[in-house]
Order: sequence, then structure tokens, then C-alpha cells
Amino acid sequence: NNCIGVGNMKHFLLFLIYTWICSAFSLVLLGWNYFFCATEDCTFAPVLVQLVRIMTALSVGTFLFTSSMLMNVAYGVMTGIGTIDRLKKKATNTMHISDEEPLMWKDIFGIGPKWQWMFPVDPIFDDFDRVIAFSTPQRLLREQMKENPNQANYPPSVISQYTPV
Repeated sequence: NNCIGVGNMKHFLLFLIYTWICSAFSLVLLGWNYFFCATEDCTFAPVLVQLVRIMTALSVGTFLFTSSMLMNVAYGVMTGIGTIDRLKKKATNTMHISDEEPLMWKDIFGIGPKWQWMFPVDPIFDDFDRVIAFSTPQRLLREQMKENPNQANYPPSVISQYTPV
């Protein structure tokens, strides 16, 4: 019950991690230049000083925002409760009544090798229907055909379409 579904949770999480790393790196670079630059070569024009202050403010804001978003997503993964559901439970004082389970990492990042987790490739799930929580009619028909390929109630066009060659 969130705007980020299970199909793109990995990509959203990677986006937050990449953005957090970039904002932390920019803060380190700006801080390094500010605190460790004490020579005559490090004097800047007044316009450049103002630009650096603006960039520092933007970097701090980005760092704080992505940190709070990462904590929110981590809480959702650990508890299995989305943000909207959590707010509804707090409003009705029913946080203690919860049957949600934490999300498994393989339901976010798939069953591929762990070194692929940090790359923005689509995850492959071991049980797609359980993770996505719905199934298309074509997928259900294909699974029924695998279980009982000789059933007579399928039209010939469907049987020829889904029968392995």
C-alpha cells in the first residue's frame, strides 16, 4: 500500500543509496576544501564563496532528506508495514495489532547473485506470484497446461500456443 511497489522497490532503494552516497561525497569534498585549504592558493572570489555556500546547503539538505527516506524504507522492510498503513495504524491506535512480516531480501533483490544487488537490473523472483501477489490469466493458463497438458476443455488455438515444441 505504497507508491513504490514490490516490482520497483529494488530500483527505488538503489536510487536512494546512490543519491545518499553522492551527497555524502559532495559534503566530504566541500568540507575538505573548507577545513584543510589554508594556503594562499585557496582564496576565492566572493561570488565563488557564495556558490560554495549554496552548494553546501543543497548537499546538507539532500543528505538529510535521503537519510530520512532510507530510514523510512528500512523501517518498512524490517516491519513489513508500508508508510500509509503505518500512519493509518497510528491514527487508529492499532500499531500493536499487526500481522505483517518483515520483507525478505530475496523478495526485493531477487534470487540472483549478491554481487548483482547493487546494479540496477530487474530482480528475478523464485516465486513471482507470491512476491507480486497476483497472477495474470495467461500465466495461470500456462501453469495449468504444464500440470495437465491433455485436458480437452482448452481450445485448440490455446493448446498449440502454450504447448512446448
